[in-house]
Amino acid sequence: MTEAAIRNKPGMASVKDMPLLQDGPPPGGFAPVRYARRIPSKGPSAVAIFLAAFGTFSWGMYQVGKGNKIRRAIKEEKYAARRAILPMLQAEEDERFVKEWKKYLEEEARIMKDVPGWKVGESVYHSGRWMPPATGEMRPEVW
Repeated sequence: MTEAAIRNKPGMASVKDMPLLQDGPPPGGFAPVRYARRIPSKGPSAVAIFLAAFGTFSWGMYQVGKGNKIRRAIKEEKYAARRAILPMLQAEEDERFVKEWKKYLEEEARIMKDVPGWKVGESVYHSGRWMPPATGEMRPEVW
C-alpha cells in the first residue's frame, strides 16, 4: 500500500502536503518492561531435597542397624553351639592324646632302654610347666 492510501489523501503532490502523524504511547502507557532475570522454579526446593536425602540416609542407617542385630544374633547362636559342644570335643581330644602319649612313652622306653639314668616321660625342658604338643601329634615322623 502506498502512503497516500494509508493517510486517506489521494493524489498528494509532495511530502510537505502530508498531515503530521506522530507515534506515541497508547492511552494509559506501555506495560512495564521486564529486565530482571526470572528463572521459573522447576523441581523441588532445596529444603525438600535436603529432607528427602536425610530421610533416605536415616532409613538406610536403620536397615544397617537391623542387619547388624541379625548378624550379631546369628554369631551368638554359632558361639553358643560351639560352647555347648566344646566339652565333648575336648573329651575326645583328651582321650586321643592319652592313647598317643602312652604309645609315645612305650616307644621312648624301647628306644632309650640301654641309656643309663634315663627316665621315661621326664621332660628335657625344666620350665616347670607342661605344654601339650602344638600339632596334636606326639612325634612328627611316622611310626
